[in-house]
Amino acid sequence: MKRDLDWDHLRTFLVAVRTGSFRRAAEKLGVNHGTVHRAISALEKDLGTRIFDRTTSGLQLTQSGEALIEPAEEMESQADRITRKLTGLDLVPSGSVRLSLPPALSHGLLSDMLSRFTRLYPEISVHAISTNRVSDLQKLETDISLRVARNVDEDVLGRKIVTFVQAVFASPDYLKQHRNLLASGGEGANWIAWSSHHEWVAQSPFPKARVRHVLPEVSMQIEAAARNLGLVKIPAFVGDADPRLVRVPDVPLQSGYPIWLLYHGDLRRVARVRAFVDFAIDYFTSNERLFTE
Repeated sequence: MKRDLDWDHLRTFLVAVRTGSFRRAAEKLGVNHGTVHRAISALEKDLGTRIFDRTTSGLQLTQSGEALIEPAEEMESQADRITRKLTGLDLVPSGSVRLSLPPALSHGLLSDMLSRFTRLYPEISVHAISTNRVSDLQKLETDISLRVARNVDEDVLGRKIVTFVQAVFASPDYLKQHRNLLASGGEGANWIAWSSHHEWVAQSPFPKARVRHVLPEVSMQIEAAARNLGLVKIPAFVGDADPRLVRVPDVPLQSGYPIWLLYHGDLRRVARVRAFVDFAIDYFTSNERLFTE
C-alpha cells in the first residue's frame, strides 16, 4: 500500500459514492468519465485493494470501500477547513463574491443591490446563483447566502434581516374584466399557483377562484399575470417592482417569510465578503418599508 494517498483521488471516490456512478461523478466534477475511472483505478492500486465492484445496476462498495468512507470524509473536512482558513487571510476588498439567492429575490431586487454595491466597491464582482436549493455554506458552495426560510439550523454566521409581506396582484386589464372579485369570492377568476398543493386557496380572499396554471418560479407567475391569465400571491416587493401589475384593491397583506443573510464563520474577516455582508444588511435595513408595507 502506498503511504501518501492522492487527495484528488479520494475526493473523486467520495463523489462516486454519493452519486452512485462514474458517469454522474464525472458530471458533478466537470470531467469526463475516463478521468474518474483512472482516478479510482489509481486509488485502488495505491491501496492494494478493490474499493468498488462494477455491476449492471451501478457501483457496489466492497468491504474496503466501506472502510474508506469515514477517513476520506475526515480528509475532506480538513481540506475544506484549510481552504476556508486560507481564504480568510484576504484583507483587500477586491475579487469575487459568490452569492446564492432564491429567484424571488433575484427578480428586480438583485440588480438594484448590485448597482449600489458596485458604486461603493468597484473592485468586487458578484457571481450570483439563483436557486431554490439550499447552498451548502460548510462546503463553500457559496460565500454568502440570502435565504428565505422560517428557521436556520446550520452552524453559520448571519442574521434574520427582514420578514416580507405578500400581496395579491393582477394586471389592470384583468381587474377590469373581474370587477367584483371580493364580493364574489373570486368566482369566475383564476389563480396562478406555485405548486400542486392548493389548500391555501380556501383560506385566501378569493376561495371561489380556481387554480388555472401551476408555475413554480415567481418570474413565470409575473409574466402570466401580466398577460391577463389570473391572480398571483407573491412577495409584495416583487410585485410592486413590475409596472405591469397592481395590487388587488382592499385585499389585506399576508405575512410572508423571513429573509436571512448567512455566511461561514471562517469568512468573516475576508474583506470582500465582509463588505457585501455589511452592505446587504444596511440595504435591507434602509429599505425595510419596501418589504413590510
